[in-house]
Amino acid sequence: MSTTVIDALVVGAGPVGLTLANLLGQQGVDVLLVEKEEGLIDYPRAVGIDDEALRAMQTAGLVDEVLPHTIPDQKIYMINGGRMILSEVNPTTREFGWPRRNGFVQPLVDQALLAGLDRFPNVAVRFGSEVTDLVEDMDGVVATFAAGGTVRARYVVAAEGGASPTRKRLGISFDGETRPTDGIVIDVANDPIGTPHAVFGGDPARSYASIALPHGIRRWEFTLFEDEAADVVEDDAYIAALLAPHVPDPSRLDIIRRRVYRHHARIAGRFRSGRIFLAGDAAHVMPVVGGQGWNSGIRDAFNLGWKLAAVLKGLSTDALLDTYETERRGHVTQMMAVSLEMAKEMTDHDPEKAAERDRIAANRTPEERDAQKRQAFKPQPKFDEGVVVHTPLPTSKSLPARDVPRLAGSLFPQPQATDADGVEMLLDEATGQGWRVITWNNDPAVFLSAQRLAVLDRVGARLVQVVPKAQLPWARKHATSGVTVVGDLGGESSLQAWFDARPVGAVVVRPDHVIAAECLAQELDDVLFAVLEVASIV
Repeated sequence: MSTTVIDALVVGAGPVGLTLANLLGQQGVDVLLVEKEEGLIDYPRAVGIDDEALRAMQTAGLVDEVLPHTIPDQKIYMINGGRMILSEVNPTTREFGWPRRNGFVQPLVDQALLAGLDRFPNVAVRFGSEVTDLVEDMDGVVATFAAGGTVRARYVVAAEGGASPTRKRLGISFDGETRPTDGIVIDVANDPIGTPHAVFGGDPARSYASIALPHGIRRWEFTLFEDEAADVVEDDAYIAALLAPHVPDPSRLDIIRRRVYRHHARIAGRFRSGRIFLAGDAAHVMPVVGGQGWNSGIRDAFNLGWKLAAVLKGLSTDALLDTYETERRGHVTQMMAVSLEMAKEMTDHDPEKAAERDRIAANRTPEERDAQKRQAFKPQPKFDEGVVVHTPLPTSKSLPARDVPRLAGSLFPQPQATDADGVEMLLDEATGQGWRVITWNNDPAVFLSAQRLAVLDRVGARLVQVVPKAQLPWARKHATSGVTVVGDLGGESSLQAWFDARPVGAVVVRPDHVIAAECLAQELDDVLFAVLEVASIV
């Protein structure tokens, strides 16, 4: 029997595997996505999607299918046992083009991601297909399936959840902690509360969460104490007693499902073993309170997707794939620490510790409350190593001396802008996706050598000239052939404001919207050469 040969095998049709398959499908990579279950999981798990993940959905061409299943700008109130507001989370800015916090229904978003794969004849999906063995050799990995048959893939990505058989088969550790108490999730249709926000209740008697979800769904989560058996979730009287303080009549609730889950904070000892990668919960899990488990998995797919496609298409060497763990591990560790701290703060059932928490909250300054409201506690991705080039601060006397943080390794903003015809849209739509060299006012082609331009053409990079909207007719007429002209709308969130705040006139932006390097216009050719080197572009 012959063995099918493919570029990439993705194991697990959860949100990470589905997102990765879409991103690879866009790049023309031959993908097989396999899932041991007979279909998608149909019960809600994650309930929050952030702006970075929505930008990834935009890049995958699926954001319009995802948005109908979201509640944009969803507030979170942290309250104590007496319902006093300890803090409010309500970030309303749009740095990356989308609301920073959104409630969502995961199964419906997963369905949209699955349907998106129908766009790509180079992507196949097999449900009821369990991988039982992976054997790597010099040229790839041979996967064996429980129902018989094998597949040879050049690379494999395991995204099959926290219990990942692949991670265990590879003998990779999963270090961290499991909290001593479980949680109960109860999802209810025809939301009996009917308000749009989410509440996290740090009640020392029993902590809980009450979260409005799209389409009239309400999610409750309660702590299950150590002396309570997991099967209590099936006891109607027990569930009614839990919900009695929250609704006028628990007997009239339309309960969709109820489940028990564990609180884990763990990270894999490594994310790569040869040609096999771990992503999403297979690589890391964190408490649900921070709402970042799902989003962290999407970041994995977004980071790994463009790199895997570049290597498979012969644009970069295999060394590029080592930067996946280099870049993702640090941010995942930060997010895990934040989530764990939030979980401990809101689920501590020691009355004295809860009282101390309440006292601290009551004495916060207005500045501290504003920082919490803006979600300043959430660490943004920032890579010090990987596909990033850190340039020194310019010493030009044409620039004021300012202590400005360097932004290479962080996400480039996505304000509203215009295309060359003056039509308003989000920046990524105006520039197009993929590698981008973006300059303020200048024609970037003028500053690049023929050698650099040839490499950029080979990798499908875009040269982008940003000008004030008033200059569009002139810039469009005089721009070098192949340069994309974008109109800036001005104002506090504009690209002009972004460039004005820092001593650079050019940026190199990666396919995942991370700033690979920033520099003065005249330095662009040399800096781009350094970027191409760290990106292992051949």
